[in-house]
Amino acid sequence: MTRPRIGLALGSGAARGWAHVGVIASLIEAGIEPDIVCGTSMGALVGAAHVAGRLVELRQWAETMTWRKFARLTDLRLSGGGLISGRQVVAFLQDLGIGEPIESYATQYAAVATDMATGREIWLQTGPIHEAVRASIALPGIFSPARMRDKWLLDGGLSNPVPVSVCRALGAEVIIAVNLNGELLGRRFTEPEPPATTVPSRISMEVVRRLIGKFPAALGHKKVPAEREPPRGTSSAPGYFDVLATSINIMQDHITRTRLAGEPPHVMLVPRLRSIGLMEFGRAEEAIAEGRACVEQALPTLRRYL
Repeated sequence: MTRPRIGLALGSGAARGWAHVGVIASLIEAGIEPDIVCGTSMGALVGAAHVAGRLVELRQWAETMTWRKFARLTDLRLSGGGLISGRQVVAFLQDLGIGEPIESYATQYAAVATDMATGREIWLQTGPIHEAVRASIALPGIFSPARMRDKWLLDGGLSNPVPVSVCRALGAEVIIAVNLNGELLGRRFTEPEPPATTVPSRISMEVVRRLIGKFPAALGHKKVPAEREPPRGTSSAPGYFDVLATSINIMQDHITRTRLAGEPPHVMLVPRLRSIGLMEFGRAEEAIAEGRACVEQALPTLRRYL
């Protein structure tokens, strides 16, 4: 008997996407090698690293995140529809060895993006893999849209946060889906700080706040004075980034529930990532560990299908 074709649908979730690294590593250790990898946003990036054989290098880079490393990827621009142009991310992927045409890899791959003009999902299955990833991670308010094939493309999480349908369309017979946003709603604005032994959890949050702080001066406006800390016992109003991150969480949660109700996978993996914020890329070790733990718990179900 031949085993069924396995499809792996890697969902969106920004910094929580590091969990995909742990998921893929644990699946391979268990002898479960996906034949088809489809990713949205951060899922597209990690999936591309696996397809290109650079997952170990990506993990090592993520687990040694520093201020300087992250700052290299935040190429601020004051025009273009986002805080970050994405050129440095593309260069990073190429330096890591993730840059060949998608069709040249042995494992079938597709990245999901969203057409800005029509709102339809776009499946990127040909051309340089780093360009497909760049389009798929164009998170509104953070990354500027990507121009590909005469279209402006946005983050794939706006249309298909967990690309089960793409795996099925490409011929997968058993689909393993990873939903990074399964327990996010209700997350409070005030979270306890991570242990001091980990990479600082607020690396990217602080970088983005600094980028935003440059806008008033760049646009010729007076700098707004910092608000005083509210008295104890009172709750402060959410800031710009809190509103943006929570809005994206709400949107993706609703879209994910709707899509998965009509297109359920055979096995759904939901890592416990509630405490990791949208842009807390410095917490890769925690996310990767959660991804591994999630696979270990699901192994009996996975083996029943495979």
